Amino acid sequence: MGESKNEPVSAALAAELAKLASLDEVELFRIWRVQIGRRVPKHLPRHLFIRFLAYRIQAQAFGDLDRNARSRLEQLAREKQVGTTESASFDIRVRPKAGSVLVREHQGELHRVMVLSSGYTWSGQTYSSLSQVAFAITGTKWNGPRFFGLDRNMPGRSKGVGR
Repeated sequence: MGESKNEPVSAALAAELAKLASLDEVELFRIWRVQIGRRVPKHLPRHLFIRFLAYRIQAQAFGDLDRNARSRLEQLAREKQVGTTESASFDIRVRPKAGSVLVREHQGELHRVMVLSSGYTWSGQTYSSLSQVAFAITGTKWNGPRFFGLDRNMPGRSKGVGR
């Protein structure tokens, strides 16, 4: 993959995110105040605390969810809380809109995939499916939506900031 202007930023961001887990509580609280601007919720477990921070840092670097995405997620959460959406039919996997960029770290390298109206582009090539892109990146067969974190049924993996 050729060099891009974002590679130094991405490398620095990846290093910053990796460092979060090793920080003590005092330093994590300081970062929270800078990033979030309010107190840390009292009963937030450390692993979620770190994931929230990582999300904020990434959103600041690459952009946060747009208003429509936030509204849809809030609507789904409300429906789930009041029981209007059955678990079996609660599937939030959607095809991202054309122009969206999917970012996935694999073997220490960040990969950006642009969603097109008729496929996906990565590293100067166009692919008809995310599975083809995942194969091009890894050399092994993958479920593309799962590889890019769009599949809610990923065993052993929690939602939020990727591993």
